[in-house]
Amino acid sequence: MRKRIVILGAGESGVGSAILALKNGEDVFVSDFGKIKDKYKEELDKNGITWEEENHSRELILNADEIIKSPGIPEKVEIVQAAIKKGIPVISEIEYAGRYTNAFKICITGSNGKTTTTMLIYHILKNAGLNVGLAGNVGQSWARQVAEDNFDYYVIELSSFQLDGMCDFKADVAVLMNITPDHLDRYDGMQGYVDSKFRIIQNQTENDFFIFCADDEVTKREVAKRKIKAIKLPFSLNQTFEEGAYKENETLTIKYKSNELTMSIHDLALKGQHNIYNSMAAGIASQLVKLRKDDIRESLSNFHGVEHRLEPVLKVHGIEFINDSKATNVNSTWYALESVANDLIWIAGGIDKGNDYSILNDLVQKKVKAIICLGKDNSKIHKAFGEYVETIIDVESASEAVKAAYYLARKGDSVLLSPACASFDLFDNYEDRGNQFKQAVRDL
Repeated sequence: MRKRIVILGAGESGVGSAILALKNGEDVFVSDFGKIKDKYKEELDKNGITWEEENHSRELILNADEIIKSPGIPEKVEIVQAAIKKGIPVISEIEYAGRYTNAFKICITGSNGKTTTTMLIYHILKNAGLNVGLAGNVGQSWARQVAEDNFDYYVIELSSFQLDGMCDFKADVAVLMNITPDHLDRYDGMQGYVDSKFRIIQNQTENDFFIFCADDEVTKREVAKRKIKAIKLPFSLNQTFEEGAYKENETLTIKYKSNELTMSIHDLALKGQHNIYNSMAAGIASQLVKLRKDDIRESLSNFHGVEHRLEPVLKVHGIEFINDSKATNVNSTWYALESVANDLIWIAGGIDKGNDYSILNDLVQKKVKAIICLGKDNSKIHKAFGEYVETIIDVESASEAVKAAYYLARKGDSVLLSPACASFDLFDNYEDRGNQFKQAVRDL
C-alpha cells in the first residue's frame, strides 16, 4: 500500500517536496491555506498531484502517514497541532529530501550572513568544477533537485524554521555564522531560537565538521556548554587558531591539518568586517572538500555578492541608492548602517519580529538624517528614534518611499533600504520588496 504524504504549503518548498514524493511512488496531496501561485498550480496539475487552496480539509490531511510542512507555517497552527496530537509525524522538506541523497552536504545557518556565505561557498565549489547544487532558502527547492538532478555536493542555507522540522538529517559540514535576536515572535524567548540554530549540528559524528564564529558571544557560550562530537573549526577577527580561520593584521589565514591558505583582506571581493567573517567561513568549508588554494583565492576575490544584500542600485543626481531588503533583523541592519560612509536617508519597517532597536542608536545618531517608515504599523520605529532623528515619515509603498527619500536627500547622501523587519505586511517577500525598490529608483 502506498504511503500517504500530505504537504502543507504550496510554494517552492512544498511543490518541490510533492515532486519528490511523487517520484518515490507516494500518494501525494498538497494543501495551502492561502492562494497558490499560478505557476505552481500548473506544475501540480501537470504532474497529476491533487491540491487545494484557501482551505485545510481535515479529512484529507489527518489521514496522512506523514506531513511535510513548509517552513513558513508555524507549529502552533491548528491543523499542525491536530496532526501532532493524532501522532502523525510532521517534518520539513530538508528532513524528507535528505533521505534520498548520499551527496556531501554543506549546511549554513545564522542570524546574519548565511545567504552571502552560502552563495560564496557555492561560487567557490562551482568555479572549481565540482558537480554542486544550491538549495534551502536560496535557489530551487532541495527536494526538487534531489528528484530531478544528481549532484555530488549540495550547499544548503537553513533557516531556524527549516531546522525545526529536522529529525534524522545530518550535515557533513555545519556552518553557524552567529546568533542575534530574531524571530522572537515565533519562539518562546531567546533560548528557543538559540536551540533551533544549534539543531544544525544534530546527528553529526566525529567525522563531520562544525564551523562557527568564535567572536560571537552567544555561540561561544553555547559551544562551551554543549557536547559536540564534530571537529570544531572556529573563525575570528581577534584571535588565532591551530585550525580554523583568522585575521592577523591585514592577512586572512585559513588552516586545516597541513593545509594553510593566506591572502590579503584587500584582495577579498566582499568588503567590510561582516564580509571578512563570511569569507573566512566559506574558505574553511571549501578547504574541507580539498580544493586547490588558487581556486579558493580566485573565487574569494571575484565573487559579485548577493542580490538584495547591500546591493548598489543607481546614483541619481549624486544620491546613491542601496538595496538591503534582505536585512530582516536589527543586527543585519546594524552591519548595513555601519558599512555606509555617507550621510543616510534610512528606509526601514515592516512586520516587527520582537525587535530591540537600541543597538542602532549610536549609528542612527551619527549617520541618519531622516527615516522613512515602510510598513503598516511604524509605532516602534517612531518611539525608538524619535528623539534622535527630526524627520520620520510613514509611507505604504516602495514608490512612495523612494520619492520621499529622493526629496529629502542631497548630493553625496545615500538612501539605504535596510528594513530590520519582515516584509509580509506590504510585499510578497523580501525579494519583492527589493525589486519594487529598485524599479522605483529606476523610475525617478
